[in-house]
Amino acid sequence: MADGELRRDPASRGPRDGRDAEGAGGVNDVEDAQESDVARRRRRAQFLRELHEAKQLRDRVQPRRARAARMRQQMRMRTFRW
Repeated sequence: MADGELRRDPASRGPRDGRDAEGAGGVNDVEDAQESDVARRRRRAQFLRELHEAKQLRDRVQPRRARAARMRQQMRMRTFRW
């Protein structure tokens, strides 16, 4: 058997680890997934808030660059075809 065939055929591999076994704590996995999803959303919201705040600070500190960026964005929007 070629090495590529081993990768494609999961039955030819050795025994699976405990995570792939059926019925191994399904309820806890669902709760952990929901908690991690909530935590991920919380971290993402915090990151986006900080990013927005940093962009506002940069615009206040560098008004010429911020104005040029606004002008470029307006030009892109004017030339965009629907």
